[in-house]
Amino acid sequence: MPADTAPGSGGAAVIPAGAVKAIPVRHWGRLLSGVIVVALLVALVYAFAQGNVQWHAVSDKLFDGSVMKGAGRTLLITVLSMVLGVVLGVILSVMRMSKNPVTSGVAWLYIWFFRGTPVYVQLLLWFNLALIFPILNIPFIYKNEMTDVMTPFMCALLGLGLNEAAYMAEICRAGIQSVDEGQTEASHALGMTQGKTMRRVVLPQALRVIIPPTGNEFINMLKTSSLVVAVTYPDLLRATSSIGSTSYAVMEMLFVASIWYIAMTSVFSVGQFYLERRYARGTSRSLAATPWQKVKANMASLRSPRSA
Repeated sequence: MPADTAPGSGGAAVIPAGAVKAIPVRHWGRLLSGVIVVALLVALVYAFAQGNVQWHAVSDKLFDGSVMKGAGRTLLITVLSMVLGVVLGVILSVMRMSKNPVTSGVAWLYIWFFRGTPVYVQLLLWFNLALIFPILNIPFIYKNEMTDVMTPFMCALLGLGLNEAAYMAEICRAGIQSVDEGQTEASHALGMTQGKTMRRVVLPQALRVIIPPTGNEFINMLKTSSLVVAVTYPDLLRATSSIGSTSYAVMEMLFVASIWYIAMTSVFSVGQFYLERRYARGTSRSLAATPWQKVKANMASLRSPRSA
């Protein structure tokens, strides 16, 4: 039935919606930029394919025993350094907000020093500490030569962990300050002490702000751990460098190290995404779609028929 008029339209002709053909606007700038980016990627891949690279050495050494052990040591020093940094960072953040000028001043001085000096320099300071203190002497407790105490593992742990504590202190302080002061006042009104208020009221709520950036710090720590090669700790980079120096496949072994670092950071990046998504519940009206949800949505849009 022809729909020339519609009730209440005053006799004016109404064109059915189905008869209108929508023509999408063409974004030539997007198309051109996409073509340029793809062309640059193809040129980059072609350059590496034509370069003097022994790709078989990359595949042969990717799962070499020493490389696998180096990757395991990298994960070990990363986890332990983060644990040390988180624990000490929480303590420093509480000290920083203390009303005691001595404790707050010491915390500020610690954060100022460790954030103001490079991690590489701090690692070398711990590694060469025996030049200043040849003997570590704690009266009635412990005494030993500093070279035996400051092993490569201990230098790496202290260099990374103490530096990370300075950054975690600021993250924890921001999280604690994000909790409304009324929560603390109400807890004190109920007779709770300052320590119990911090443990049972403030910190559980502050975790919503603290945990997501902590995941980012962990991923950054995983990459920063490559600096421990300066203190001869046998991590992933040192293992691949040793193989490269003996087999004359220096660049190939650097590619192997890069692949392992990318693989590990990718896995933990996925974990960080779900961690942030979990702690975003209650603060966001809609949670970010997971990669699998995005794939299903794109597949559904491809299967759905286009409107005429």
